[in-house]
Amino acid sequence: MSDSKTIPPDDLICMNLHAATHHFRVDLAYARDDNLLFGERIYKKDATLWLHKDLARIVLSAALTCYQEHHMRFVLYDGLRTVDAQEKMMRTKRALDNPHWMEPPRLLSPPGAGGHPRAMAIDIGLETLDGQLIDMGTAFDFLADSPHADKHPAHRHYKHPEHIMKNRHILDTCMIMAALAEKTEIFLLPEEWWDYRLPSETYNLYKPLSDQCLRSEMRQIKK
Repeated sequence: MSDSKTIPPDDLICMNLHAATHHFRVDLAYARDDNLLFGERIYKKDATLWLHKDLARIVLSAALTCYQEHHMRFVLYDGLRTVDAQEKMMRTKRALDNPHWMEPPRLLSPPGAGGHPRAMAIDIGLETLDGQLIDMGTAFDFLADSPHADKHPAHRHYKHPEHIMKNRHILDTCMIMAALAEKTEIFLLPEEWWDYRLPSETYNLYKPLSDQCLRSEMRQIKK
């Protein structure tokens, strides 16, 4: 970690600013009291969604394709998740009641781990143009007791009815084709149909971000 590079704040893109022009909606899940995973707010109410520029380009392109070709809209649930936010997640009652979520293969990353604290992971759902969520087999942030494909309905290889698999395929294809166009590799997290990220060999080159190293408008936790 001592040789890891620091991500400059100027390399982060506020996705909220592009929602209207690229036809997607930001619904920052952890800025809500009623988020499915924890049932309590993690981020401050006015938090915004930030992504590293390399991932942001993919999402912006994919969102336009989804709108233009499939007449659906992306819903962006989470991007940058600072170490401060991850630490707060670990202290929630739900996390403390489910310590197995931290056991390999982990369903919940410890502070500093993964693509989210480097703004190199994005959680995405789909909705109709009139705001009805598309059926993806589970809600965003659904976690089963087991992470294995045959027991975890959010797993990408869980066997769902054909219409659900088609919906997931649309989202996957939009993201994969956008990544190819941007000449940037993307990884689809197997355990979560909504999670798209830059490869670990890319994000592990960088230090995780904390609120303290960000400009005030980027911070997620009130201090």
